[in-house]
Amino acid sequence: MNDEANSGNEADFQWFASESTSGEGQFPPAAELPPHWRALKRNLDKLGSRKLESRRKEAQRLLRENGATYNIFDPADTARSWRFDPLPLIFSSDEWEQLEVGLIQRAELLKLILADIYGPRDLLAKGLLPAELIFAHRGFLFPCVGLVPAGGHQLTLYSADLTRDADGRFWVVEDHTHPPFGAGYALENRIIMNRSFPRMFMDYQVHRLAMYFRALRNSLALLAPHGKADPRIIVLTPGPEHETFFEHSYLAAYLGYPLVHGDDLVVRDGCVWLKSVDGLRQVDVILRRVKDELCDPLELHGDSLFGVPGLLEAIRLGNVATANPIGSGVLENPALMAFLPSLCRHFFGEELRLPSLATWWCGQPQEREFVLQNLERLVIKPIHPLPNLPKAAPGQWSKAQLDIWRERILAEPHLFVGQEPASFSTVPSFVTSRIEPRQYLLSTYLATQQQSYVVLPGGLTRIDAQSSGPLFQKLERTYCKDTWVLTREPDKQVNLWRQARPDQLIQPLFGSLPSRAAESLFWAGRYVERAEGTSRLLRSVLIKLRDLNEFHDPDDRQILDHLLPALTHVTATYPGFTGAEAGKRLLDPRAELLSLARDLERPGSLRSSLQRLGRSVYAVRDLIPEDAWRVVENMQQNWNPKVTLSQIGGGQLYDSVNQLILQLSAFSGLLSENMSRETAWQLLNTGRRLERALNLIALLRVTLVPYGKPALEAQMMETVLATCNSLVVFRRRYRSFMQLPTILELLLMDENYPRALAYQLRQLEKHIEALPREAAPGPDQELIAAALAELRETDHKRLTQIETCEEFYPDLEERLQTQQERLEELSEVLMQLYFSPTLHPQQLGAGRQEKAI
Repeated sequence: MNDEANSGNEADFQWFASESTSGEGQFPPAAELPPHWRALKRNLDKLGSRKLESRRKEAQRLLRENGATYNIFDPADTARSWRFDPLPLIFSSDEWEQLEVGLIQRAELLKLILADIYGPRDLLAKGLLPAELIFAHRGFLFPCVGLVPAGGHQLTLYSADLTRDADGRFWVVEDHTHPPFGAGYALENRIIMNRSFPRMFMDYQVHRLAMYFRALRNSLALLAPHGKADPRIIVLTPGPEHETFFEHSYLAAYLGYPLVHGDDLVVRDGCVWLKSVDGLRQVDVILRRVKDELCDPLELHGDSLFGVPGLLEAIRLGNVATANPIGSGVLENPALMAFLPSLCRHFFGEELRLPSLATWWCGQPQEREFVLQNLERLVIKPIHPLPNLPKAAPGQWSKAQLDIWRERILAEPHLFVGQEPASFSTVPSFVTSRIEPRQYLLSTYLATQQQSYVVLPGGLTRIDAQSSGPLFQKLERTYCKDTWVLTREPDKQVNLWRQARPDQLIQPLFGSLPSRAAESLFWAGRYVERAEGTSRLLRSVLIKLRDLNEFHDPDDRQILDHLLPALTHVTATYPGFTGAEAGKRLLDPRAELLSLARDLERPGSLRSSLQRLGRSVYAVRDLIPEDAWRVVENMQQNWNPKVTLSQIGGGQLYDSVNQLILQLSAFSGLLSENMSRETAWQLLNTGRRLERALNLIALLRVTLVPYGKPALEAQMMETVLATCNSLVVFRRRYRSFMQLPTILELLLMDENYPRALAYQLRQLEKHIEALPREAAPGPDQELIAAALAELRETDHKRLTQIETCEEFYPDLEERLQTQQERLEELSEVLMQLYFSPTLHPQQLGAGRQEKAI
């Protein structure tokens, strides 16, 4: 196998450049295939198309369960999974080594160009680069002049998108530096491929990817200012709304770094600090996923919500480093490609090994004339995004579109380039239940290693969803596949774990929890309880509605008339079954119930609560068990009951709600049994206990506080117990006696019963006591202690005393209202203490003042 795998050469790729060599959907004859593809064909022949399709669906399922997406959380709540092609792109060792040399040379060249642009600018002084090409590009940021370090780490990360022509030569389509994405997706593809097609890995010797990520960790550590031995490194993300947030959280978890947002960070005394639950912690290195211009609203884009005010000043003072340096986006100027060959000769005295697609910058008269004469066949690009440009492929423009291009180029020639259309090779793919050739684009990734670079042995290969036409480079229209680089000998087992000496005792490292992550955990706990409380009450309503439709019992009608307004009050979905239209909705509650079940745009609805739960969990998916995330993903995707109004009174919606309650219980159980009792767990469970207490109080205030006839009150008490999942416990404890004092004793006073209010308060007291704090007791401790003391002093029997003329239990109402107010105040105090610390403006050097956070 090894000899075959390493005997490929450029001629092997002749087949990939033509779609007509073999017939439709088939491999070419075996004799025409490269040796490593012949081995793949033998594997596929053994597997068969049916099993191959089954394995592909299994891989797609795993990607969906892992939350591998390239999209944002949109109002429709539709998650677009990463689409997978199970046939890998394979490189022999010799082929990849040649490609590595070209990639490393190109990365080192761009590193030198970046250092010169933001440093001495000798290239501009010598005329090797036109000043207009640099200064007119939006990626060039004047405040960043002098920020690029003078050492060997000017460009920590680099990515190149490659295509291959019919002669087997690679060409660079685009360079990416700020911040290059895709390495995390490539790692996820490898893991999914290994799980879904383990036999293929047994037959091949494939380079592992961990060496690249180990080099990345080492290079980030070396960026730390002042040679700090154990630097604090973070991953800065724009947030869950970003289309590649999956990769941000995935890489953070894999590398072992905290994932933070811009408002988790603050600049004080010229340093960057992480706002964590246990106070401010200095940050040394930022692996940023935020674009250059959004990193510092104080000196760059003032309307940025993702950056850190004062970050550039902290970098100037040498107290923090970023990867890549802010301002490196200037290298993504496509016009720069036209000058790379001459710059390579200038710096290295050699030719550029990995050339770009032929590019002409319109800022030069001769090149501009050539572009205008060949406008119809060239790809015309602005050097940075511009509005109102014609959208079409070369050869498909109308005369009016060509006139627009011509006018724009003549008006501002320095903003445009003409580029030779890429000639994409094809590879065998399996995305339509048969093997067929598809065009592909390969994204490669490099990270600094000492004074050079290490290349990820593989990459992210994308193929077009369409079998013909130009490759559409938008990820939502492509499939991805694993990329294999074969080795001459079995690859060593490499992972990110550091090797310890036999006698070395490793101490556990408990990282600081960012304030935004703490807030997301807190609200995840609240939303899971809110969704469960709504589900249980909705189930009780559906049971009574079904009983009413079946038996037409007036008592069921009265109970339903009390439960429906209770549903509105507990979920706060006003006006609902209250207000001027209440009578009409009570007579026919179906439309309102359906809205409460699945109206995404209605705060308080079941689907809205599930979506908010998904958002909160997605933001901290690196902190929760994988199985718990899968449960949430499954709930979000499947909760949209296809029920008509006529079916509301039947069992279909009831069955869906029942299934959802089981899933919510599974989620809570997974968290309880799989999370370490650290700060993350304390905050998540604090949110759960707080929300369960508030939900219980709201339910009791609208169901048991009103006074009614004994028969009606008994039915209401039984419904409340069922809604609180306490009916079995109550019957076992109190036999057949259904009395309000005994119900209050169970649901209010029992500190050992997980559904009781006293239990929630006791757990809150424990969790709050365990939270990090600078001084004790804090206002949160005082509030929960007062609430618990008040409840312990309560005589539950006195709560049910009532005067003849009264229509409700006044003492019960007063006590519940007091508890609710204390808990709501506690929620606000927790938010102030742990999630939104108030920081005063700080002076950031001469003439600069930090923006208040």
